[in-house]
Amino acid sequence: MTTQYDHGVRYAEKLWPSWWMWTAAVIIGASVSLIFFPIDLTFGFLAMVIGISLLVFALIITTPTVEVRDGWLRVGRAQIETRHLGRVVAHRRQAAREQLGPGFDARSYQCIRGWIDPVITAEITDEQDATPYWLFSTRRPEALLKALGSVEQVREEGVSTTG
Repeated sequence: MTTQYDHGVRYAEKLWPSWWMWTAAVIIGASVSLIFFPIDLTFGFLAMVIGISLLVFALIITTPTVEVRDGWLRVGRAQIETRHLGRVVAHRRQAAREQLGPGFDARSYQCIRGWIDPVITAEITDEQDATPYWLFSTRRPEALLKALGSVEQVREEGVSTTG
């Protein structure tokens, strides 16, 4: 069950990479400099700064946003009016693994971040849309369910809700 909103942001979240992704970006970016240090220390430090900067920039620009605003749900680049949403359910642990594995439908829209355990399945009721549901990550499933007007509880056991 969903509700429409008239004004403002009801929920907003950036799906930032975990600490180990930032660490890996710094290490890999710095490793570029190993090629240039034997040639010249200045080129080595310059290559290190550029390498780290490029990878950190890539992480920042590829970080998707999940937002509920003015009757719209936006996940990454996709958006849909909340009136076209049916059942919205959050999943953690085993239930999330079920949605990402055996319960997965390849026709769904996905915005998954492997370092974020909870996922949301939002049924699409628009008859003109061939996508059966959206499957996306969130760190705050309870708040997102509330923003979308869902009365569902967060599921933790492996029960398919999309089939």
